[in-house]
Amino acid sequence: MSRNYLIAGILIVLVIALGLGVAFYSGVGPAPGGGESGEDRSEFPMETESEQESSDLTETEVTPFSFTIDEVAECGLTCRDVTATVTNNQHEEATGVTVYSRTFARENNTGTDDLVWEGKEDVGSLSAGAPHTTTTRVELSLQDGQKIDSNDGWITIQTTVASDQTTMTFQNSEQVK
Repeated sequence: MSRNYLIAGILIVLVIALGLGVAFYSGVGPAPGGGESGEDRSEFPMETESEQESSDLTETEVTPFSFTIDEVAECGLTCRDVTATVTNNQHEEATGVTVYSRTFARENNTGTDDLVWEGKEDVGSLSAGAPHTTTTRVELSLQDGQKIDSNDGWITIQTTVASDQTTMTFQNSEQVK
């Protein structure tokens, strides 16, 4: 499989995963990021059990945050510029907002040995209903592309939106080939 098609496939799946994540409150997609693989992986927060219980939503409630992918632009063979938006759906200002996103090779896998990309975006404060848009460069090494390819094209995407008020973690697996 051509690396160009592999990377394009990964990015298309990331866009689809975002839509599913918002729709089902259990999916994930690339959120605004900015880091590179190799950063301190212990910094990635996760939603706690008590937050999960308090975030059980009825059909009429909305999630505290939502994501959209606005544009994916090719910047090289294994590179894409992804413009994404996180929106505060709450009725109050969200403070201390940080978005963490990680992509792993293999289905339903979050083992750090299989981490192929991660990013972090310090958003700060978001007023009620306010969006924050950023463009992130997603670059995979040829080795990381091969790791995905050797696992039948499966990736797992995990994103956490952490704020002073709440923390949400989304996760989804997709096959990109």
